[in-house]
Amino acid sequence: MARALPGWLVALCALIVAVSAWLPWLTAADGGRANAIGSVVGPMPVPPPGFGVGQLVVLLASTLVVSGAMAARGISGRMASTAALAISILLVVLALWYYRLYVYPPVTAGYGLYVGGAVALLAVVLSVWAMLSTWSTGSLR
Repeated sequence: MARALPGWLVALCALIVAVSAWLPWLTAADGGRANAIGSVVGPMPVPPPGFGVGQLVVLLASTLVVSGAMAARGISGRMASTAALAISILLVVLALWYYRLYVYPPVTAGYGLYVGGAVALLAVVLSVWAMLSTWSTGSLR
Protein backbone atom coordinates (compact mmCIF):
# COMPACT_ATOMS: atom_id res chain seq x y z
CA MET A 1 0.00 0.00 0.00
CA ALA A 2 2.97 2.33 0.49
CA ARG A 3 3.49 2.35 -3.28
CA ALA A 4 -0.03 3.72 -3.78
CA LEU A 5 0.40 6.76 -1.51
CA PRO A 6 1.97 9.21 -3.98
CA GLY A 7 -0.77 8.63 -6.54
CA TRP A 8 -3.49 9.45 -4.05
CA LEU A 9 -1.62 12.58 -2.99
CA VAL A 10 -1.44 13.66 -6.64
CA ALA A 11 -5.20 13.16 -6.91
CA LEU A 12 -5.72 15.21 -3.73
CA CYS A 13 -3.55 18.03 -5.09
CA ALA A 14 -5.53 17.98 -8.33
CA LEU A 15 -8.76 18.27 -6.38
CA ILE A 16 -7.39 21.27 -4.49
CA VAL A 17 -6.34 22.92 -7.77
CA ALA A 18 -9.83 22.37 -9.18
CA VAL A 19 -11.47 23.89 -6.10
CA SER A 20 -9.04 26.82 -6.09
CA ALA A 21 -10.38 27.88 -9.48
CA TRP A 22 -13.45 29.22 -7.67
CA LEU A 23 -11.34 31.32 -5.30
CA PRO A 24 -10.36 34.87 -6.32
CA TRP A 25 -7.51 34.64 -8.81
CA LEU A 26 -7.59 38.35 -9.65
CA THR A 27 -8.35 41.39 -7.49
CA ALA A 28 -8.73 45.00 -8.59
CA ALA A 29 -7.73 48.09 -6.67
CA ASP A 30 -11.35 49.23 -6.36
CA GLY A 31 -12.65 46.00 -4.87
CA GLY A 32 -13.41 43.81 -7.88
CA ARG A 33 -12.58 40.12 -7.90
CA ALA A 34 -12.48 37.44 -10.57
CA ASN A 35 -11.92 33.72 -10.36
CA ALA A 36 -10.30 31.39 -12.88
CA ILE A 37 -13.63 30.16 -14.20
CA GLY A 38 -14.56 33.65 -15.39
CA SER A 39 -16.93 34.91 -12.71
CA VAL A 40 -16.46 38.60 -11.85
CA VAL A 41 -17.72 40.47 -8.77
CA GLY A 42 -17.47 44.24 -8.68
CA PRO A 43 -15.80 46.66 -11.05
CA MET A 44 -13.00 44.91 -12.85
CA PRO A 45 -11.66 44.65 -16.37
CA VAL A 46 -12.98 41.23 -17.34
CA PRO A 47 -11.11 38.56 -19.23
CA PRO A 48 -12.61 37.85 -22.65
CA PRO A 49 -15.70 35.60 -22.53
CA GLY A 50 -15.53 32.01 -23.70
CA PHE A 51 -13.26 29.09 -23.01
CA GLY A 52 -10.00 30.32 -21.56
CA VAL A 53 -7.00 29.45 -19.45
CA GLY A 54 -8.99 29.14 -16.21
CA GLN A 55 -11.44 26.66 -17.67
CA LEU A 56 -8.54 24.65 -19.07
CA VAL A 57 -7.00 24.55 -15.58
CA VAL A 58 -10.19 22.97 -14.20
CA LEU A 59 -10.42 20.52 -17.08
CA LEU A 60 -6.81 19.40 -16.67
CA ALA A 61 -7.16 19.22 -12.88
CA SER A 62 -10.03 16.78 -13.25
CA THR A 63 -7.94 14.74 -15.67
CA LEU A 64 -5.10 14.77 -13.14
CA VAL A 65 -7.44 13.38 -10.47
CA VAL A 66 -8.14 10.41 -12.72
CA SER A 67 -4.52 9.78 -13.67
CA GLY A 68 -3.38 10.10 -10.04
CA ALA A 69 -6.01 7.62 -8.93
CA MET A 70 -5.07 5.24 -11.75
CA ALA A 71 -1.42 5.44 -10.71
CA ALA A 72 -2.38 4.80 -7.09
CA ARG A 73 -4.48 1.76 -7.94
CA GLY A 74 -1.90 0.37 -10.36
CA ILE A 75 -4.16 0.59 -13.40
CA SER A 76 -1.70 1.20 -16.22
CA GLY A 77 0.58 2.54 -13.51
CA ARG A 78 3.50 3.53 -15.69
CA MET A 79 1.38 5.35 -18.23
CA ALA A 80 -0.83 6.95 -15.57
CA SER A 81 2.10 8.23 -13.52
CA THR A 82 3.78 9.61 -16.64
CA ALA A 83 0.54 11.30 -17.68
CA ALA A 84 0.16 12.71 -14.17
CA LEU A 85 3.61 14.27 -14.40
CA ALA A 86 2.88 15.79 -17.80
CA ILE A 87 -0.50 17.16 -16.72
CA SER A 88 0.84 18.62 -13.48
CA ILE A 89 3.66 20.38 -15.35
CA LEU A 90 1.08 21.73 -17.78
CA LEU A 91 -0.98 23.03 -14.84
CA VAL A 92 2.00 24.97 -13.51
CA VAL A 93 2.62 26.42 -16.97
CA LEU A 94 -1.04 27.42 -17.27
CA ALA A 95 -0.98 29.14 -13.86
CA LEU A 96 2.05 31.13 -14.97
CA TRP A 97 0.38 31.93 -18.29
CA TYR A 98 -2.76 33.10 -16.47
CA TYR A 99 -0.60 35.40 -14.36
CA ARG A 100 1.13 36.74 -17.46
CA LEU A 101 -2.14 37.36 -19.30
CA TYR A 102 -4.30 38.97 -16.64
CA VAL A 103 -2.13 40.51 -13.90
CA TYR A 104 -1.27 44.08 -14.87
CA PRO A 105 -1.02 47.34 -12.83
CA PRO A 106 -4.67 47.92 -11.80
CA VAL A 107 -5.18 44.17 -11.29
CA THR A 108 -3.23 42.06 -8.80
CA ALA A 109 -3.06 38.32 -8.27
CA GLY A 110 -5.49 36.94 -5.70
CA TYR A 111 -4.85 34.20 -3.20
CA GLY A 112 -6.58 31.59 -5.39
CA LEU A 113 -3.90 31.95 -8.05
CA TYR A 114 -1.17 31.42 -5.48
CA VAL A 115 -2.94 28.42 -3.94
CA GLY A 116 -3.56 26.86 -7.35
CA GLY A 117 -0.01 27.45 -8.57
CA ALA A 118 1.65 26.22 -5.38
CA VAL A 119 -0.45 23.07 -5.17
CA ALA A 120 0.13 22.39 -8.88
CA LEU A 121 3.87 22.67 -8.20
CA LEU A 122 3.46 20.24 -5.30
CA ALA A 123 1.61 17.91 -7.68
CA VAL A 124 4.67 17.94 -9.97
CA VAL A 125 6.89 16.77 -7.10
CA LEU A 126 4.39 14.14 -6.02
CA SER A 127 3.97 12.97 -9.62
CA VAL A 128 7.71 12.43 -9.86
CA TRP A 129 7.51 10.42 -6.63
CA ALA A 130 4.57 8.39 -8.01
CA MET A 131 6.44 7.84 -11.25
CA LEU A 132 9.59 6.67 -9.49
CA SER A 133 7.69 4.31 -7.20
CA THR A 134 5.63 2.89 -10.07
CA TRP A 135 8.58 2.42 -12.41
CA SER A 136 10.76 0.90 -9.69
CA THR A 137 8.37 -2.00 -9.08
CA GLY A 138 9.36 -3.60 -12.38
CA SER A 139 5.82 -4.65 -13.26
CA LEU A 140 4.19 -3.65 -16.51
CA ARG A 141 0.77 -2.94 -15.09
